[in-house]
Amino acid sequence: MLSSLHPHDLLDHALTEAGPLARELLNVVQDELDARPQHYPLREAWRKVRNHFAADFEGKLIELLQVGRRGDDPLHRAPLQFSGLESLSLVDEHQALQDVAIAHVVQTAEELSRAELHQIGNFYAALRGIARARERDNPLRPALFAHALHHALAASPLGAQAQYELMRVAALPLARALHRLYAQACAALHDADIGDMVASHANARSDPLAHQRLAAARGIGAQPTTRATLDGLSRRVDAVNSRPQGLATRAAPRDPRATAPFVRTTGPDMLSRLYDQILADPRLLPPLKALLARLQIAVVRLARADSTLLRSQDHPTWALLNRVAAHGMAFERGDDPRLVDFLRLMEAEAQLLVDAPTPTALLFQQALARVDAQIDQQARQSGERNAVALAALEREHLRAEWRQLLREQVDHQMVSAPLGPRMHRFLQTSWIEVIVAAMVRHGRDSPEAEAAAEVVDAVIDSLTTPRDLADREALRMRLPVLIERLVTGCDSIQLPDARREPPLSELMAQHARLLRGLPALDPAERRAIPPRPAAASDAAPASADEIVRRLMEERDSQVPSHWLSADVDRGELPTVPVQLYNENDSPDARAALQRWIEGLAIGRWFHLFIQGDWHTAQIAWIGEGRQFMLFVGREADARLPLTRRALEALLANGLIAALEEDSVVQRAVDTLMSDLDGG
Repeated sequence: MLSSLHPHDLLDHALTEAGPLARELLNVVQDELDARPQHYPLREAWRKVRNHFAADFEGKLIELLQVGRRGDDPLHRAPLQFSGLESLSLVDEHQALQDVAIAHVVQTAEELSRAELHQIGNFYAALRGIARARERDNPLRPALFAHALHHALAASPLGAQAQYELMRVAALPLARALHRLYAQACAALHDADIGDMVASHANARSDPLAHQRLAAARGIGAQPTTRATLDGLSRRVDAVNSRPQGLATRAAPRDPRATAPFVRTTGPDMLSRLYDQILADPRLLPPLKALLARLQIAVVRLARADSTLLRSQDHPTWALLNRVAAHGMAFERGDDPRLVDFLRLMEAEAQLLVDAPTPTALLFQQALARVDAQIDQQARQSGERNAVALAALEREHLRAEWRQLLREQVDHQMVSAPLGPRMHRFLQTSWIEVIVAAMVRHGRDSPEAEAAAEVVDAVIDSLTTPRDLADREALRMRLPVLIERLVTGCDSIQLPDARREPPLSELMAQHARLLRGLPALDPAERRAIPPRPAAASDAAPASADEIVRRLMEERDSQVPSHWLSADVDRGELPTVPVQLYNENDSPDARAALQRWIEGLAIGRWFHLFIQGDWHTAQIAWIGEGRQFMLFVGREADARLPLTRRALEALLANGLIAALEEDSVVQRAVDTLMSDLDGG
């Protein structure tokens, strides 16, 4: 029956529509920018894009569609890999902003054409002979058009923020155009008399991880969804059991695997049902289910002596099951070496719990601690070869902050020092770069950085006037070492001779004066120390007339005159939407972001949307100050180094979710509560 519609027909139709779609999008985006005042700041950025937009969009879209026509995945990407700092591919906030924009375009199109995409996806799944439609197997999915849109915008010299804003403006017009294209594709399926078949193909199967990938899509400020609790389930069961037999609820269970009605359920029965639901979770691989089944023996024995087990979801037993399941479901194959090693460890832990004469919560807590330690160690080993490079990268990003702190410190040290003007300037500028370079290469508190910082004190001490002949002789002995340290420091940053020779010559001239018994600095040449600015608290309150006079003078101040006369690129000015600003810059949102970042731990697994695709990755390294994180993927060499601001952008837009946020125990409790309430 599928032969009546050639597999390439839908793609060929999309190829013929690429040009008209590009021109339509060009005109509609222009109309959108002209019609809405809030988009006026974007018109300058759009002006740079529009001359080449249609050609760039059409060319990229045709390229992607042709890849799909050959049977390959148009958006296939090799795993992100690097072996050192020079090959590091860091995902920063600009990359995250791009991913947020692509995800927004995709989500807008999917919401508008959900039914049509379902049929088209099932059509290609049926062609490939697979039972479940996978998003990546659909060569017409919205992600292709979103990437073509981003390519057309990125081809022009626009900043990340301007690209992001224009992507959001174009999202709805593109979604409407795609809806027409998808409707035409579904009509072709119907005309070929296969519409009903593809509409139901794989209908009973769904992606068990899809709900997790968008678990955070409600955003930070959204109210948390009320979830059933284990204690609530126990109370509901008790309430059912307390009713007369004839009035007991006999609702059919929602899950077909739970066939018995929820009537007169005792504690052991409830535990058995709960565990059955855990083992029925479709996300768990067979070897992981076998392991959890072995643990059931110890859990049942514990339930007989510990009444809190079926009342508290925070019990160490459930925490252990959740941790093991969350770690195991991150892998796609049961023969993955990392999963095999983990299961080998867990077999030993399960045996200890099963063999214990009297299982206790403490034994499960201790097992959880050992499992956490093993996951942590395994994750660190995965990222060990990249940790040095990432640490250096993080220190590189701290260069400006360290430079400012050192400048203030050195200025304080030199307040009354008898330094010549050239050496004074040298220590303020070039030598600070020497110290910062040592901090970046070796670490902030490294011996190399401390030695470079000590040179400032050594230079100042060397200019102290000797009290007697013995002091002059001691100074003479110290000077070669000091000069050598200065030369070595200059070499470390490749300072040109023209910038090092004048201050060094001036310093040696001062040393010559000291060795002759003269002060280091001629009193006539001593620099005047500028007066300390009066503190705000010392100044008298300004009168109303004085304030008005200052405001009038500030109308012609340097900052406004710069923006009036300089060649300012208005397309680079920020154009953050009010709604986005309110959501992401509110005190509550900032506090929530801070708590989330502080709660990250090595070894935890996440789904995150990076470079236009979803990845499952584990935290393997967290940098100083939590400004950088290294994620390792399912493949042994997959690496995702992210900045903190990139993570915050993903979190704020629902593009990262922890695997443990929707635990196996919680899903089982939700299912049983629904069964008890009649589905």
